[in-house]
Amino acid sequence: MTKRILVFAAMLIASLLLVALAAWGTGALWFQLPAADIVRKLALAAWLVLGVAALVCLWRRSYAAPAVWLVLLLALMAWWSTIKPSHDRVWADDVARMVTGKVDGGVVTLDLVRNFDWRSDTDYTVRWEPRQYDLNQLRSVDVAMSYWMGPAIAHTLVSFGFSDGRYLTFSIEIRKERGESFDGLAGFFKKYETVLIAADERDILRVRTNVRDEDMWLYRLKMPPEMMRSLFLAYLDEGEQLKATPRFYNTLTGNCTTIIYQMARRITPGLPLNWRLLASGYLDRYLYDLGALQGQGGFDALRQNAHITARARAADKDIDFSERIRH
Repeated sequence: MTKRILVFAAMLIASLLLVALAAWGTGALWFQLPAADIVRKLALAAWLVLGVAALVCLWRRSYAAPAVWLVLLLALMAWWSTIKPSHDRVWADDVARMVTGKVDGGVVTLDLVRNFDWRSDTDYTVRWEPRQYDLNQLRSVDVAMSYWMGPAIAHTLVSFGFSDGRYLTFSIEIRKERGESFDGLAGFFKKYETVLIAADERDILRVRTNVRDEDMWLYRLKMPPEMMRSLFLAYLDEGEQLKATPRFYNTLTGNCTTIIYQMARRITPGLPLNWRLLASGYLDRYLYDLGALQGQGGFDALRQNAHITARARAADKDIDFSERIRH
């Protein structure tokens, strides 16, 4: 009886592994096979039929079909390893440049800060500007959460405030090719590279609330000055790394929230892992539970005060956009 149970357990584990790898292969072929749609569909159908045949034969203790499927899987993995990220593509205008900076004492010079004037998602004035910031004047760090696909998913941006009233926002994003749009499932299959954008708030926050009709919350973090400075410099380091070595975006492990967490954990090693880092729409509750949010009252009061969508839409192109969304 014990032997039968062990055999059944082994067969079940092998079956689950086969199904998982077959599902991965399906996504890899669909999103990355460089062929016409009809060819991809035929390849996909053949892969799925062989996968089902391998699963059935496995339970019948016939191993020819599973062996053939395994050989094809290894070939698929070998092909997959040849797909590399690149900086050399025809990029969409808003992610065509990648920020880097130089630090001289406490002064940071950024080469490419985005400051687009958005009239619609396809009608805008392109502006990339060099800017200087004095880290000795760094006074605040805010986290913006922009909801575009239900309550569990939000895009996370981090905005640094300076004593002269300026704000600079960093955003980890997919580097879309021209005419391309985001697909969460495709993000698991090397479909997009990663880019770091530094931008003026009137560009990068306003385009989400006023042009793309996203819903946004903005929270002030409790953070000592030395930690603010370390986080700012961590973004510059991330930009240098991305510029030197292109990297694929991953919907689960390498997205706008998890990369921020990885940078923050280098500054605060004890920062705990939590499922809300993956379900990024609940990141604010995670930060609240850590005691990282400034403000009075409980979480519901903080969240209500942090809701800036209406204020952003009212401020629109106002020169005091950053001040108005905070008051």
